[in-house]
Amino acid sequence: MSASRTERLSEQIKAEASHVLARDVHDPGVGFVTITRVRVSPDLQVAHIYYTGLGDAAAQRATEKALERVTPFVRRQLAQRLRLRRVPEVAFVFDKSIAHQARVEELLQEIHANDARAAQDAPPPDDSEQ
Repeated sequence: MSASRTERLSEQIKAEASHVLARDVHDPGVGFVTITRVRVSPDLQVAHIYYTGLGDAAAQRATEKALERVTPFVRRQLAQRLRLRRVPEVAFVFDKSIAHQARVEELLQEIHANDARAAQDAPPPDDSEQ
C-alpha cells in the first residue's frame, strides 16, 4: 500500500473513532478521551489508536479497561462508516508522548525559573573597573 493511502486511512479512522467515542459510546468508564493519532499497519490489517485522557494512574487504568470493552463496538461503527473491503483490527494504546512532552515543558520552566533567580541573586556589575 502507498504511504498516502495509509495516511488518509489513519486520518479517517481518527476522525470517525473520535466521533464514535464522543457521541455513540455510552460507557461511563471511557470518560474524557482524546485521540491523538492513529497508526495503520502497511497491510491495513491493524489500526493502533493512540489516546490520552484526564486523571491519575487509576483513572487511566479504568479508561483502558473501558476502551477494551468498547473496542468491538468501535470497530463495527468504523465498518459502517468507512467504505473498506476489510476493516482493520482496532487496538487502543495510551499515548505516553503527551506525558513526556508535559514533563519536558515542566523541566524547561524550572530551568528558566532557576536562571531568573540566579540573575536576581547575582551581584550587580562593578562599573569602577573601567
